[in-house]
Amino acid sequence: MSSKMLKCVLAAALAGGLTAGAAQAYEAGDWVVRAGIWGVYPKSGNLNIGPGADIDVEDGYGLGFNFTYMATPNLGVELILATPFSHDIKLSGAGTVGDTKHLPPTLFAQYHFMPQSNFRPYVGVGLNYTMFFDEGAEGALKGKKLKLKDSIGIAGQVGIDIDVAPNWFVNAEVSYMDIDSKAKLDGASLGTVEIDPWVVGLNVGTRF
Repeated sequence: MSSKMLKCVLAAALAGGLTAGAAQAYEAGDWVVRAGIWGVYPKSGNLNIGPGADIDVEDGYGLGFNFTYMATPNLGVELILATPFSHDIKLSGAGTVGDTKHLPPTLFAQYHFMPQSNFRPYVGVGLNYTMFFDEGAEGALKGKKLKLKDSIGIAGQVGIDIDVAPNWFVNAEVSYMDIDSKAKLDGASLGTVEIDPWVVGLNVGTRF
């Protein structure tokens, strides 16, 4: 998503929040559900396998969902789920040499700063479990077997819910996930792929 489009979405959300009327305050026992478009942006240089030979995991996009239970007006527990994200894997000087899919279920403990406002920012810290599957090798590695091991790591997030109608809001959320996967090629270890992505989501949400 371009920065211009993102600015337009956020501007529309702010305008909606200003005209949404009375705030839909979060209360203990509420369930909050969000869904939207998410992007996963790994860091650069995910694995060095030799002089001038870096493996890079490319960006991926998909549909994301999260479900939050409000234990109190300020404290929530959130589970995030998604459709599979697909990523190309590139090798310096050789182009695309593989691809993989992953699912990143993550559990967060959250603090919501202003649960009675039209604008409800929050932060969270939690644990991520990333499952890799459908790995494939191509290009310079065609015919070889690529395997990525599942990963467990910490995660952090910041986000905001902005009311646009009774019990409806738009949401923007940014998470950081510590994802490190041990890679093998034809059973031989390549090393640890440090993916460590930023995950950005633009969502529509409701509560009940």
